[in-house]
Amino acid sequence: MTTHDTETQHRTRRLVVDRSACAGHGLCYSRSPEVVDCDDSGYPVIVEEVLERTEHIAAAEEAAAMCPERALTLESP
Repeated sequence: MTTHDTETQHRTRRLVVDRSACAGHGLCYSRSPEVVDCDDSGYPVIVEEVLERTEHIAAAEEAAAMCPERALTLESP
């Protein structure tokens, strides 16, 4: 594994939605549309499965922070 591969792997994150906790307020996709969209019922849909770009990880962190139910979490894959 090269140094670049190791660095990318350390920075890679996944945004996960707990649909049972989500109340569909829409704050996440209103704030961070580059990483979260919505379905026809107004519930969040993750745009990218794996987040590697720094700006997408930051947007995902903001989306998770906006959720009043804490239904979004940012995980390492």
